[in-house]
Amino acid sequence: MGTSRERLSHTTQYDNLIAVSEMNDLDGHMDLEPVVTCRELSKRYGEFQALEECDLTVRQGDVFGLLGPNGAGKTTLIRSLLGYLQRSGGDVRVCGVDPKLDSVEVRKRVSYLPGDARLPRHLRGEGVLRFFADLHPLGDYQRSRQIADELELDTRRHVGMMSTGMRQKLALAVVLAPKTPLLILDEPTANLDPSVRASVLRYVTDAHRDGRTVMFSSHVLSEIEETCNRVAFLRKGRLARELVMAELFQRHRIWADLPTGRTIESTRQSIPESFSSQVQINAIDHGTDERPNAIRIETSGDLAPMLGWLATLHLERMRIEPLGLRAIYDSVHHQQADDPRVAPDLDANETNHELTGEVSQ
Repeated sequence: MGTSRERLSHTTQYDNLIAVSEMNDLDGHMDLEPVVTCRELSKRYGEFQALEECDLTVRQGDVFGLLGPNGAGKTTLIRSLLGYLQRSGGDVRVCGVDPKLDSVEVRKRVSYLPGDARLPRHLRGEGVLRFFADLHPLGDYQRSRQIADELELDTRRHVGMMSTGMRQKLALAVVLAPKTPLLILDEPTANLDPSVRASVLRYVTDAHRDGRTVMFSSHVLSEIEETCNRVAFLRKGRLARELVMAELFQRHRIWADLPTGRTIESTRQSIPESFSSQVQINAIDHGTDERPNAIRIETSGDLAPMLGWLATLHLERMRIEPLGLRAIYDSVHHQQADDPRVAPDLDANETNHELTGEVSQ
């Protein structure tokens, strides 16, 4: 349990962070102080490279999403930030502290929900809340109880008699209560029903409004879209891409067939100079000669000024769709995009992750 002096010290540090955040734009338009920085962060297990030279910056007030399939390196990255894993190379700072030198000091400033949270099975839920509230310098038992009640959790039960979903609620009540400068959540909505998921996302949004910084790992793309202002895609231990969500909502993908007599090259040459850097045109190979002039146009920025140019192309069978996280995820991990105008093979064994918005694992 932290002493009163330690609690006062860390509370003051947190209040100072809030004051800075309130004076700046939390969406990253101002040059805010980094809460997390990684430079060439690497982690190797023998011959296996779990993380390879990851460069990452998370600033005050960010809700920063981590995306990638299982094995991409998300949990390894998080555990390296907290000092649970000793990095093989690179440099890391969390709230100004190197976790390799003082991991305990880092954990004083962080609330962390692991993807496989394990709680003392012999304790009742009430006892777990008290134990962790006393353990953390910024622990808040009353706040933990309030969150548990809001999640409709019966804290009188022993942990060993709780379902997986109930244990997840208990872990959330423990982690969300301390108002630390940094909140790290690894798959926080796993095993929860939709209504409880919505409550968890509301807590993330509330933390952002309070000026806190959140790192948030999830397989559910809709959750990332709803809560995060910045996203990083991990692929085979590498940071494949970073994205500002405000820019994502300004991106579109257009599928179409060129009219007879028009080529892709002439179409590219017709792009007005005023937005030529915002348009990419690629041919679509359907594997047959059925539609040899099929193209995919990807745009960034405001679509309205481009509509007049598109009208001059006399495109056929045109379809315009927002370029959401699903499209970006597929381009990062599969390097391809399927033409939605082509009827799917109904006999194929498809998963239903397109319906749920969940990334296949």
